[in-house]
Amino acid sequence: MPRLPYAAWPPAPIRTERLVLRAPEARDRPAFVELFASPEVGAYVGGAQPRDELERRMPETPQRRPGRFAVELDGAMIGMVELKPHDAAGSAHARPDVGETEIGYLFLPRSWGRGYAAEACAAALGWFAGVLPGTPVVVATQTANERSMRLVARLGFTEVQRFEEWGAEQWLGVWSPDAGPDGATTGP
Repeated sequence: MPRLPYAAWPPAPIRTERLVLRAPEARDRPAFVELFASPEVGAYVGGAQPRDELERRMPETPQRRPGRFAVELDGAMIGMVELKPHDAAGSAHARPDVGETEIGYLFLPRSWGRGYAAEACAAALGWFAGVLPGTPVVVATQTANERSMRLVARLGFTEVQRFEEWGAEQWLGVWSPDAGPDGATTGP
């Protein structure tokens, strides 16, 4: 994703029916600590991080970098969506041949099951498609994470491969802004 850092950042907040996607702010720090310390959130992403360590090392204003959105509901952060380079050195899922940008998302457990992740990810993908038209996005998730597997299907990601990493089966999918909900390419 070498071009994204040249996109205007932070963009104007992205508003959906219920949510606001915006750059992280100092007021989000407690929610970021809660997010990364949550055993439920960490279950499929390498485990929860120790809260005391997070409190010590997390800056007063969480990292603001191109592609990272805090997701806000009624004035409070409930999760994050991030579009980042898909070039993790040494990772079995680094596949620049299918896309150079990867989407990731984490939401606080109290917000699960209400469609917020789908709404936020769809908005972030829509923003990305406007900034870099025609650029595909990849996602990796554990196949055991049933919620995430349903979400990526709902967003229109199609399977590229499955592989073993971190002691579990992983799923790699790709999304194209030119694809319809079933993954079929649209247009002339």
